[in-house]
Formats: sequence, C-alpha cells, structure tokens
Amino acid sequence: MIEKYLVQASTYAADIDNLVSLISWLVGFWGFLVLIVFFGLIINFRRREGQRAAYITGEEKHQKRWITIPHDLVLVCDIIIIVGAINVWYNVKQNLPEADAKVRVIGQQWAWSFQHPGLDGKLDTDDDIRTVDELHVEVGKLYHYKAESRDVLHSFSVPVFRLKQDVIPGRVISGWFEPTQTGTFDIQCAEMCGIGHGLMPARIVIESAAAHKAWMEANTPTSVASAK
Repeated sequence: MIEKYLVQASTYAADIDNLVSLISWLVGFWGFLVLIVFFGLIINFRRREGQRAAYITGEEKHQKRWITIPHDLVLVCDIIIIVGAINVWYNVKQNLPEADAKVRVIGQQWAWSFQHPGLDGKLDTDDDIRTVDELHVEVGKLYHYKAESRDVLHSFSVPVFRLKQDVIPGRVISGWFEPTQTGTFDIQCAEMCGIGHGLMPARIVIESAAAHKAWMEANTPTSVASAK
C-alpha cells in the first residue's frame, strides 16, 4: 500500500521529494544535535554535593558563541531551504510550459468529473469525452489542467505526481503535469469538503500513446463518431 505512493510518476515528483528530504535531513540533524547538547549539559552540570551553582550572564564572548555560531549555521540552512523551495515552487506552480493537451477537472460533492479533449485535441468541442472519477492521460505528454468547483472548496491531489491543487468555487485554476510512467493510480480530495469527503476517490489511468488513442476512439460520443 505504502509503496504505490512512493512512485514518482511525473517530471517534477522527484524535485518535490528531494526538497522534502533536504528539509528532513537538515531539521533532523539539528534536532538530534540539540538533544545531545541538552542531555549532555544536564548530565555534566547536574547538582553535586559541596559545589555551588554559578550565575552566568551569557554576555562574555566565549559564552555567546554557543548561541551565535549555531544561530548563523541555522540561518545558512534556512537560506538553502528557501532557495530550493522557491526553485521548486516556480517550476511547478508559476512556470507553465507549453501544453501538448488540456483537460478540465471539476470537483463537486462528492465526485471528480473530467472533460478530455477528443481526437481533435481541443477542449470544448463536440468530440470531448466526459468521465466521472476516472481521468485518462497519455504518458510523456505535457498536460494543462483547468480546475474548478461546482460547490465548495475541494483539493485535487494526485499523490504519485506530488500534485495538490485547491479547487475554489468561482475560479478556474490552471496548472500542469507530465506523466512519466504508465499505470493506474489514485486521485484524492485533500480538503475537507463535507460529510462525503472520505468517499471522494478517483483514479488516473496513464496509458501508452496507442492505448490512449484506442480509448479515445472507443469513448468518442456516438453522434460525433457516426458523423465521421
């Protein structure tokens, strides 16, 4: 169960995982170091018979360095994290690469609806394919999604993409993803959206080019297919 969520199935999944790992290692290092120093001081300067406690103001240079040096090192770590976070945020959220295809994602209580472009590759035309709780995409193709909500706040989450985007009533939010491997994976709503929130799963099916074309041909609206 856990292993499937460790899959990195988008081009930016590894970048997000690397950022999380960097933060975890830096925070873990300082947390472990603080525990060592904390318990070391407790043991080393514990109460002893015949030895009075000394009052230390912490104003002398050799005393203040125990604060200033770690403080400066932590600031350096903060800068490293901030630079990495801004870089990932820009690439994932602010930079919108040119799309190969577009899909529409619609959240509602309590289901996900998807509008796929048909064989003409364009949204909002007669051959669009509409599905509920199942999104079909082609591996290696860069998609723009247009996310919207019909009622309350939802959050479109694809764990294997490391993608989470809030879907807000009254707004159409654009984003992107590029699948890197085929398979069927979970889609979740990651925002508490009402009593049926826990019953709002969907799935994304990432297919080869041939399989995706066959799926589109099989699911093209009957009236359009007959006209052709």
